[in-house]
Amino acid sequence: MAADGLRADARSNRDQIVASALILFRDKGIDVSMKEVADHARVGVGTLYRRFPDREALISAASHAYLTGLAEGVTTAAREEHDAWSALRRFLHECARTGVGAFASSVEPVLHNRIRGDAHLTEVRETVVAAITDLVTRAHAEGTLRPDVDAGDVARLMTVQIYTRPDEEPTAAIARVMDLLLDGIGVASSSAESSPSDRVV
Repeated sequence: MAADGLRADARSNRDQIVASALILFRDKGIDVSMKEVADHARVGVGTLYRRFPDREALISAASHAYLTGLAEGVTTAAREEHDAWSALRRFLHECARTGVGAFASSVEPVLHNRIRGDAHLTEVRETVVAAITDLVTRAHAEGTLRPDVDAGDVARLMTVQIYTRPDEEPTAAIARVMDLLLDGIGVASSSAESSPSDRVV
């Protein structure tokens, strides 16, 4: 039995439901039916309601997973990349590729209001903010990020949504647009040093 008291199968069902909610909230909004979430997760509606008694509980769980994913993404980038600019580029490419902006648009202002009243959400959000602020500070010190760009600007870039045509390969198109945007906030000398887009998509 897991540390949270759930059996392995119950934990697996819960994780599948949350993962499906993240996808469907991103693609269709938070008004998607609970049955559709259950079907997507390949569990029964009864199983869904045993884990999440109402839509509010599911939104809270999905929001926590969303913020936790951001925290893991930015801290991993900071740990694995050789400098702050490379970490920022990697993290922002990942945000665009995984549709962070679409999810944020679907859950706001619900998520913002929940963060205020949920200590768990507040804690993980503060982890994200602190990690981004640290990267921005380090990139300024390196001279690779424009001095007028702050953590708030980076947060807005995290939620950029990029339309791709049906006839183009979306991963490459999104990477191309993000490279253009990032060239706008980086110091000119850093553009030549930055890694190719295909290393972060």
